[in-house]
Amino acid sequence: MKRFSAIAALTLLWATGDPAQAMAFQPSPRTSDQSANVVGVAEKVAVDHILDEKLDGLEALYRDLHQHPELGFQEHRTAMLLARRMRTLGFEVTENVGKTGVVAIYRNGPGPVTLVRTEMDALPMEEKTSLSFASRAHALLDGKRTFVAHSCGHDVHMAWWVGAAEALVALKQQWRGTLLFIAQPAEESLGGARAMLNDGLLTRFPKPDFALAAHVGGGMPLGSVVMKEGVILSASDALEIIFNGRGAHGSAPSSAIDPIVMGAHFVSDVQTVISRQKDAATFGVITVGAFQAGSVANIIPDTATLRLSLRSFTPEVRSLLLNGVEKTAYGVSMMAGAPAPTITRLNGSAATQNDSELMARIAPALKSAFGKGVISIPASVPGFSGSEDFSEFAAKGIPSAYLMIGSDQPEALAAYKAKGIAPPTNHSPLYAPAARPAIRNGAAALVWSVLSLNGASPR
Repeated sequence: MKRFSAIAALTLLWATGDPAQAMAFQPSPRTSDQSANVVGVAEKVAVDHILDEKLDGLEALYRDLHQHPELGFQEHRTAMLLARRMRTLGFEVTENVGKTGVVAIYRNGPGPVTLVRTEMDALPMEEKTSLSFASRAHALLDGKRTFVAHSCGHDVHMAWWVGAAEALVALKQQWRGTLLFIAQPAEESLGGARAMLNDGLLTRFPKPDFALAAHVGGGMPLGSVVMKEGVILSASDALEIIFNGRGAHGSAPSSAIDPIVMGAHFVSDVQTVISRQKDAATFGVITVGAFQAGSVANIIPDTATLRLSLRSFTPEVRSLLLNGVEKTAYGVSMMAGAPAPTITRLNGSAATQNDSELMARIAPALKSAFGKGVISIPASVPGFSGSEDFSEFAAKGIPSAYLMIGSDQPEALAAYKAKGIAPPTNHSPLYAPAARPAIRNGAAALVWSVLSLNGASPR
């Protein structure tokens, strides 16, 4: 039987630009037992009024951040701007947590501690949109100059993070407890969350009872909010493998142990870990994204460097992929009569999982606020293949919820469909979300989630 997951179907609907079908697509027949806990008209009007009032300033912040992107652990200007905004709102702010991270605390009496996270880092790539405020920024990465762009949408996230904070402060009579708003560095390299945790996030500051985050989704229509139970994003592991050979003249390959040949064998052989060792019904990806060796045609180099990205949903498959990659690299080197390869695990993060009980608590308010835009997907459906280090908080025992927020105008999606091409999505140099409405929707989703957890009774 052909396996066609609900997420794959939903993604196809977004990509083909049929927002009406995508918004109506509900893979889970289950309805919430808390359906009576809905957003009242007066409460919705109050939240909408606050966000509408703040939206011009949030869009201006977004454009500023978009024009001045910074790479992971280099987010000095970004962190300064966010810290300043939070201090103005009355938050207690600590900077330089986990190198460049920001922790902002707002205490509003006894009650739960709710963490709300945004990411700050941009990508080492050139933006190719036609936006009037497109980034032309540069930075140094590994000693090399590179373009920098917010092509993943973290600038949108930071704006709705500030917007949610502004609204919650204005609504402080409607909730109780402590807000722990964190601006995290280096999400793209999967190191920022761990850096903040290692710098005492859970010991120096109030320990969270809940953790919330949201991500803008390219190719998803505005107004859509994906609530995926269980695994929503895959585990990710990055490795570097150096094959150590013996250099020689290009005319005398028998005098060499050619690391390029070893690397070429590895690229092919390692895929048998997927096709012959992994259960065909489980998700797993091994990608060799970089292969660097040699300088000119007539010199056989003495090393070849490969960099890999591994993705999986379960700890068992994650372990299988890591062990399979390492065994294959050692086997290739042994067959070539070469020294053992040098294998470095650069970074990694477990799969991002949504806590079912937490999702059930925030679902009624979100469904009431966004209507048919909320797309509920059960845990039995596989997650997305992208990855996040938000999983680090769940790994510390904090119930977590990670939402996905639509970012494209339905008309734009329809236009792409008419042309027969897929719309630009996150990490594309052409990705240009409809930022203003996406910021408003993301802020609203976070506000209603916090109100659901911190004592509001929307009815």
